[in-house]
Amino acid sequence: MDLFLFTVDPRWGADVVAAGAAGIVVDWERRGKLRRQAGEGTQINSDTPEDLSAVRAATPGRVVCRINGAGPWTADEVDDAVRRGADEILLPMVRSVEEVDRTLDAVAGRCGLGILIETQDAVDRAADLAARPLSRIYVGLNDLRIDRRSTELFRPLVDGTVERVRAEVRMPFGVGGLTLPGGGFPVPGDLLAAELVRMRTDFTFLRRSFIADMAGRDPFVEVPRLLACLDRFRAADGSGVAAAREEFVAAVEAASGRVPVAQPA
Repeated sequence: MDLFLFTVDPRWGADVVAAGAAGIVVDWERRGKLRRQAGEGTQINSDTPEDLSAVRAATPGRVVCRINGAGPWTADEVDDAVRRGADEILLPMVRSVEEVDRTLDAVAGRCGLGILIETQDAVDRAADLAARPLSRIYVGLNDLRIDRRSTELFRPLVDGTVERVRAEVRMPFGVGGLTLPGGGFPVPGDLLAAELVRMRTDFTFLRRSFIADMAGRDPFVEVPRLLACLDRFRAADGSGVAAAREEFVAAVEAASGRVPVAQPA
């Protein structure tokens, strides 16, 4: 499973990639986000174009730029991200196929384009969206929860929503976010990791929980430890997979209504 770290610290990001992560995400998304996520305890980044240039210069790993949701500014943001060396662009808050098609036109094959399925409209259109020539698709649980007016972050992982989207996706698929083995709240991170492996998740993100749990730790120790944990889940037999799924569902039910403030936005 590829791990993508959200950071604008070039040196630390380069170390995490050298330790085994696949790449770095620089996050430009902020238009309308404060209003949309008001009171939700989520993270809104203030990454800049200069941050993208610095990260690109620091690492040979994949550099991904999350731009703002589709609008009149999209073509300019795409051009700037490409010029500064982004290998891929992530388009958030997708609601229509037309938004994706316009962004693909703006990209014009110069880099990859991935999308975030984090609205009910996008969930309903997953098959059509997945038919586009995209570099990856990620299901964003926090904004999907907000869009559904729900208090249950992990509900789409147990009610069939994520699995229905996963069934439509042939390009790299991602969901959720991981931290170090033994961490995670209110659902233990190890159970979430096992669930991501069960769903054949190709990539996921390392964000606030991971960054907080890494304080004072060596990425050249901890990133391989996280990857080894994923490998152990991948090697589990059928009964182990089923037991982990049951534990995950039970943990989600026990955490019902509790939104972790450290969950990726």
